Amino acid sequence: MRGKTALLGIALMVLCAAVIGNVTAQLPEESRDKLIHVSGTGKVTTTPDQAIIVLAVETENADVAVAQQQNAQKMDAVTNALKGAGIPAKDLRTTGYNIIPVTEQNDKPLATSRVKFYRVINNLEVRLSDVDRAGEMIDLAVANGANRVDRFSFTLSDAKQQQFRSEALTAAVKQARGDADAVAAAIGKTIVDVKEVNVGNNYVPMAYDNRYMGMEKAMGAGVATPVEVGEIDVTATVSIAYVIA
Repeated sequence: MRGKTALLGIALMVLCAAVIGNVTAQLPEESRDKLIHVSGTGKVTTTPDQAIIVLAVETENADVAVAQQQNAQKMDAVTNALKGAGIPAKDLRTTGYNIIPVTEQNDKPLATSRVKFYRVINNLEVRLSDVDRAGEMIDLAVANGANRVDRFSFTLSDAKQQQFRSEALTAAVKQARGDADAVAAAIGKTIVDVKEVNVGNNYVPMAYDNRYMGMEKAMGAGVATPVEVGEIDVTATVSIAYVIA
């Protein structure tokens, strides 16, 4: 008796599954929306509010310890001078430190070549919120021991990037909607809704000034380093799928 009951239960389960499967299979497919896919790009032109200068102190000596000591003394003088000029410690950052053995024949393995001297390079990144002081800070650093400018660029602070990204996105959406309206009108349709929106990455370029890359400013020239800030563009992109009817 128990065996028959168990078999009956299994049969009922199989029948229910079959019925459910048939009902699901008979459901109508969801209708597809008619869409127009467009993309837009927005651009905002503005003046940079941040300067980034990467300075370097480079020293050479046959004794690596002496080269390091000389380098440390010069870099201390550079950082102290910058701090004394009002640059906060948080805006000064070491971005590289290298000790390079220079051999008589650099094309041979170090183990088989005699080291002539050691070159020590210490890189310091300086971020300036007052871009008009960039030339002044380069002159000050060089006067206190820096002998290389490895990078010099203008960009936007985080707050300004967010502000102008929002403006660029608004412009990008406006452009996308204008294109969608034009296409819809051309095919005799009307935009009735938005199906999907994808926001691309914003782009904030850096404006580089390479005139002083790797060069030491002539001491005693008495002429301030000229710096032109110029303008940069903030761009943003969107991709939008509009529903038409």
